Amino acid sequence: MKKRKNSKNNLKEIDLDCYFMDKALKEAKKAYQKDEVPVGAILVSKEGEILARAHNTSEHGKSALAHAEIKVLEKASSKLKQTRLWDSTIYVSLEPCPMCATAISMMRVKRVVFGAENPKGGAILNGIKIYENQPNLYKPEITPFVLKEEASTLLTEFFKTKRQKDKN
Repeated sequence: MKKRKNSKNNLKEIDLDCYFMDKALKEAKKAYQKDEVPVGAILVSKEGEILARAHNTSEHGKSALAHAEIKVLEKASSKLKQTRLWDSTIYVSLEPCPMCATAISMMRVKRVVFGAENPKGGAILNGIKIYENQPNLYKPEITPFVLKEEASTLLTEFFKTKRQKDKN
């Protein structure tokens, strides 16, 4: 993980990260409303254009591959008619799993910004730490914990509600 120097540009980047993470959280809330695990993702060009947005549909879409990150990468790739998404940034409300982290690497996304940590299923700071342990993978820049509290609260509320429904 690269550390950034403290500067005016860094402050601007932090503001932009919060702005786009808020958009990813809006996608996560759409998933929540559909009784899906509330994870949302946004892919942004280096110019700041939102190229694609998506949220999880794994449960009701009947595909374990329908993670927000995979869907947003597919949408952007199709829109741009490109197999690589150089110089883009993905904003995702939850630390990506191994499948999504690998897909992000394969698509050559420049930067990954995520909100909540995923101690059980994450693959960047947790679990297999894919970018540290797979030397053959392209390694994007990582910016963790942007709007962490909001992202964590959404997930906590979702699973708490799920457990209560299961008890009844």
